[in-house]
Amino acid sequence: MLSYQHAYHAGNFADVHKHLTLYAVTDYLLRKKTTITYIDTHAGRGLYPLATKETQRLQEYREGIWPLWQAREQLSDPLLNGWLNAVSAAQPVAQELTHYPGSPWWLSQPLREHDRLRLFELHPGEHQHLNAQVLPPQAQRIYGDGLAGLTAMLPVATPRLCVLIDPSFERKVEYQEVADTVIHALEKARHGVVMVWYPLLPAGHHHVLLNALKNSGIRKIWRSELLLRAPAEQAHGMYGSGMLVINPPWGLDERLATAMAEITPCLGEESRHEAQWWVEE
Repeated sequence: MLSYQHAYHAGNFADVHKHLTLYAVTDYLLRKKTTITYIDTHAGRGLYPLATKETQRLQEYREGIWPLWQAREQLSDPLLNGWLNAVSAAQPVAQELTHYPGSPWWLSQPLREHDRLRLFELHPGEHQHLNAQVLPPQAQRIYGDGLAGLTAMLPVATPRLCVLIDPSFERKVEYQEVADTVIHALEKARHGVVMVWYPLLPAGHHHVLLNALKNSGIRKIWRSELLLRAPAEQAHGMYGSGMLVINPPWGLDERLATAMAEITPCLGEESRHEAQWWVEE
């Protein structure tokens, strides 16, 4: 399906969870000089003006980046402050939150001259927006299916690989498709760092993805979930955000735990963060 447009949800709590994790991973990877290939399978637009009619329709950023932005002077965690400073750098006007940066922005900012970035986007309108973004020459925009594109690209020529898989999951079969793609990717690049975002919905379809990966034989899968509210049996909509990180950098769990301890009070009384090794080493 090509109906999904992330602009309706830009800057929500799931974006905070996903992009803070992405920021922490890339920050660690850049400590070594060896070349990295980054692959973003569902890139989206790259930068989202919060004033657009799509974003203003739901205003989900008011339960995500907005309260953190308002509280940024009182926050002390180094990882969270670094991330918020990067959000600030994405604003056309200093000290005014008018745009939210998507994953192409987060991945392109730390690119070094010898690194590579491949951005896949299948939605024609979203790809058109992505093409309009200013990105470094190492970033290649690809109009096509990101899961198939990732499979076709492997193994990569660079010593290191970092992948972000972030589908809309509008189709139930996507949970199994993502699991199959991850399994294939780790067969071709055993030491690659692979991040997978998934929604927490009352129907619980994310268990298809989680169980498939647990039973795949892949080791070192870390799981992080940010819950905005408690799930209700009859409720609709996303109550939480999940991230899997395969081959996570050392110390990622502790760095995110301390950041999340400052984030959750900003998101409401019901908000909480849970993290564990889904599959240990």
